[in-house]
Amino acid sequence: MSADVSSIDPRTGEVVEVVAQETASVSEICEAARTAAAPLEALGRETRAALLEALASALEDSRPRIVEVADRETGLGETRLNGELTRTCYQLRLFASVLTDGGYLEAAIDHAGETAMGPRPDLRRMLVPIGPVAVFGASNFPLAFSVPGGDTASAIAAGCPVVLKAHPSHPATSQLCFEVLTEAARKAGAPEGTFGIVYGQRAGADLVAHPAIRAVGFTGSQGGARALLAIIEQRADPIPFFGELSSLNPVVVTPAAAADRAARIGSEFAASFTLGAGQFCTKPGLAFVPSGPDGDALVAAARAAVAEAEPLVMLNEGIAASYARGTAALGKVLETSSAGSGAASAGFRGNPTLLTTTAADLPPEATEECFGPVAVIARYADEADLFAALGKLPNSLTATIQRAPGETDLPAELTRFLRPLTGRIIYDAYPTGVAVSWAQHHGGPWPATNTQHTSVGATAIRRFLRPVTWQNAPSDLLPPELLDDHNSIPRRVDGRFQPQP
Repeated sequence: MSADVSSIDPRTGEVVEVVAQETASVSEICEAARTAAAPLEALGRETRAALLEALASALEDSRPRIVEVADRETGLGETRLNGELTRTCYQLRLFASVLTDGGYLEAAIDHAGETAMGPRPDLRRMLVPIGPVAVFGASNFPLAFSVPGGDTASAIAAGCPVVLKAHPSHPATSQLCFEVLTEAARKAGAPEGTFGIVYGQRAGADLVAHPAIRAVGFTGSQGGARALLAIIEQRADPIPFFGELSSLNPVVVTPAAAADRAARIGSEFAASFTLGAGQFCTKPGLAFVPSGPDGDALVAAARAAVAEAEPLVMLNEGIAASYARGTAALGKVLETSSAGSGAASAGFRGNPTLLTTTAADLPPEATEECFGPVAVIARYADEADLFAALGKLPNSLTATIQRAPGETDLPAELTRFLRPLTGRIIYDAYPTGVAVSWAQHHGGPWPATNTQHTSVGATAIRRFLRPVTWQNAPSDLLPPELLDDHNSIPRRVDGRFQPQP
């Protein structure tokens, strides 16, 4: 018998409602997605763009109810959740514009003719949908990386049906958003099976193993990723797995920056690593601060900010327990410089914590992600001390350099050193907050992700497309975008780029 899927209020730890039963009909849902794949692609770019616009409008129309349920289920607060829903609607509309632009297809035509290597056949290439995609909802972004979100938006834009694995932290939010999206898709003319949803750990495993699924989008822990990768390796046809996993996101404060604005950096750093109870993949978990009076002032400002903080609501019991274990382990090897005030009340909460050490004595525990409102400050004596410590760090999604106005020499050295270790380098700001745009890259070398692709921004669509070349194809068998007289998208013809007229 299937187990109940319960919705829990993290502020109290109490079960509020039973949302669903763990899914037993995974195969049926996956087959529906397989059936929907060809009709969804056949809608064409313009109709899929209209579909994405309709999905965004439907979410907007349901905003009050969605935010209410998500807040009760995550404790993230209405302000944060309204912003997250706005972001999700924005990226749905961004991908509509990506489809209208058409450049994402990478269309190229090489006409038949003589070359230095001899005769060449007529070759026409573009990207096509990969097929049904499994999307695993994230615990920390119920509206931006879950049922609605970047993976879903980019997959639908690519022409791929989506089967969603609801996260157990917010099943009621997942179900509500699924219902909103499904109804909007139906009204917009999308085929049945464009969206599917499953609940439960076993269902998630069965989803990844099902032969109809052609790619997986995942945001979560390394352990969860390795478990799913093991399933993929056992498939008769292993498929792409796009995982966003763990990240330390180091911050380097130059001596000149500390001299320029020590107190400001200290308070801003504390605000960044405690934002959202530190439950961001981009949370800065380690800051390198120079020794000396300026660095002392920076640390004092960070300590003061943390000392005033109350215990913060965590997303679920497991995350709260893991945070307690992680901070206890760090406290055994580092100095607890400051901790939030007050005792945790009912529900799942974590006390903001700041720890300190020296760059020379940086222990391995301080270079591992601890999910939650905790960070480490490591004091460095000079540049040699700093770069030696940076060489001990794992790869990350981001790296941040705080510099003084006009300072270039040390920031340039740091940029060269950090670039191989990260996917985004931030200057004089903080990594929390990932803008949705064409130029964004949200990814990084393992263990930040296992892919070179971004999961945020317009080029996230590339994950769910594959290239196909038509050789000597008659015109009536070609996609419209590869016909000679098609001129509504950018293309490369006989080696020359032709922008959209």
